[in-house]
Amino acid sequence: MPKVFTTEELRLFQRKNDNNRSWGLVPTMGSLHQGHLKLIQKAHAENAMTFVSIFINPTQFDSKNDLENYPSTIDADVEKIYTIDPNICVFIPSVETIYPDGAKARKYTLQGLDKTMEGMYRPGHFDGVSTVVKRLFTLLQPDVAYFGQKDFQQLQIVSLLAKPLGIEIRSLPTVREANGLAMSSRNSRLSDEGREKAKMIYATLQMVKSNFSSLNIDALKTMAIQKLSEAPQMELEYFEIVAEHNLNVVQSKAKGVSYRAFVAVVVEGTRLIDNISLN
Repeated sequence: MPKVFTTEELRLFQRKNDNNRSWGLVPTMGSLHQGHLKLIQKAHAENAMTFVSIFINPTQFDSKNDLENYPSTIDADVEKIYTIDPNICVFIPSVETIYPDGAKARKYTLQGLDKTMEGMYRPGHFDGVSTVVKRLFTLLQPDVAYFGQKDFQQLQIVSLLAKPLGIEIRSLPTVREANGLAMSSRNSRLSDEGREKAKMIYATLQMVKSNFSSLNIDALKTMAIQKLSEAPQMELEYFEIVAEHNLNVVQSKAKGVSYRAFVAVVVEGTRLIDNISLN
């Protein structure tokens, strides 16, 4: 059961398995749920060797309290991974391994993909994401990396970073709980009542999707914002409709363009995001 913690241990493992190309990578921050496991299963099915990283990245948190309260369940996570295959390599680096010169994010130019939605409400977040993803790509040297579509804005940014490195990015649809709530490590911080309230997020996205062909953008946004703003004990941060290819907020529809709705809300002090393809 390969479990490595340092760059040296990782390199030794990779040298022993260098003839096993291709390599697949699933980067995670731990507290694994079924969404993560589906990504790992996909990587395992498509590659000779699979790597899963578990690292809570301090540079992508804009709140120290959020970082300190982020759930960590490493032993349980490793057990879940090894139920898929005990030969999967789990990389559990320290902050010093990822950031030997100190935990600081680099500044990135991301073709405007970081300027809307999460980029507006979490300044510096995508610099932190980009810094750790580039570092993991450098250390693990995957041929393919796997990400979920719940963090679709992040997915677009990672795809941009991976292209010049020759790393293919593959994604899987958002995995949901029975009531439609997008699976997230943060969901563990919700009470049963909070989870029940949070089902309104996906219900609103579905409502917008079902009305997309008949209503204009302004009407769709007004309908969604009103529904979410009136929900008890739910604080709406944003609801946006954007063009998928560049994540630009749109005011009208155009032929041949794919659109996606994005939302962020706070329930019981826990920030939840979700999105849905509209056409």
